[in-house]
Amino acid sequence: MAKTIYKIVPASLWQNAKDAGIFKGAAIDLADGYIHFSTAAQAKETAARHFAGQSDLLLVAVDGDALGEKLLFEPSRGGDLFPHLYADLPLSAVLWEKPLPLGVDGAHQFPEMSL
Repeated sequence: MAKTIYKIVPASLWQNAKDAGIFKGAAIDLADGYIHFSTAAQAKETAARHFAGQSDLLLVAVDGDALGEKLLFEPSRGGDLFPHLYADLPLSAVLWEKPLPLGVDGAHQFPEMSL
């Protein structure tokens, strides 16, 4: 499966995670019992479906291999396999974080991502 996975997260929530030294998830993650991630191929649709019109977001790249057996790829939207982490995200697994601004067309402008 994908080595690098991605999390779209509000900048303020991510700052709280950095201050705490660990990311426990957003409200939907806490409710579902796992942290939702996307592959590079899934991230743009995730942004459009779940974060439309939201500004002040970050795209966080994570080394999926560093998460071990707690990272599972499970069927979700349309049967596509999505990465789900059944644990807190250790910040040591984060590769980078970049702003995810809205473009003039209202869509999020993604940085280059590994496929």
